[in-house]
Amino acid sequence: MANEVAILGGGCFWCLEACYNEVDGVIGVESGYCGGEVPEPSYEQICGGGTGHAEVVRVEFDPARIGFDEVLEIFFSIHDPTTRDRQGNDVGTQYRSVIFALDAGQEAAARKMIDRLDSEGVFGRPLVTELALAHEGEAQSGAGSHRYYPAEPYHQRYFERHPGEGYCRMVVAPKLSGFRKRHAKRLRG
Repeated sequence: MANEVAILGGGCFWCLEACYNEVDGVIGVESGYCGGEVPEPSYEQICGGGTGHAEVVRVEFDPARIGFDEVLEIFFSIHDPTTRDRQGNDVGTQYRSVIFALDAGQEAAARKMIDRLDSEGVFGRPLVTELALAHEGEAQSGAGSHRYYPAEPYHQRYFERHPGEGYCRMVVAPKLSGFRKRHAKRLRG
């Protein structure tokens, strides 16, 4: 069975990357950008808020060990999907909650989960998570589909390389600690 990919935005990509890097069945995680109109955007352009891109992670996973629904369950547990264009003190469209589906199956599964979480009132407020289409590489896979771009090398595995940096200590580390407690059974052995 071939590996699959999920592209998810839930605030700062350093937080999501740190969590998914510890999940059993996840093969690799890459920080990047998706959802905008500017080709090959830079971090500085993204931070300016004018490109339309979101900070995202590209999660490659083995579907025989973890399914797309489980990847989404983790996603919804590690960010606040009820705040538009913000996560904590990070404010701007680049920090929005968004799922970039790579095919119709992902789109249907994501829509079903969003609808279920909303109807069950899991978060006590309506979800604002966007659902959009994405593709990887040069070829356009359809109208309205957004291209994924990897972030600059210095963003990759940022928390792992900079655990003592202020943002990592104050934001990423507590989020990772909570993630480890909630998802202890999903962590690599």
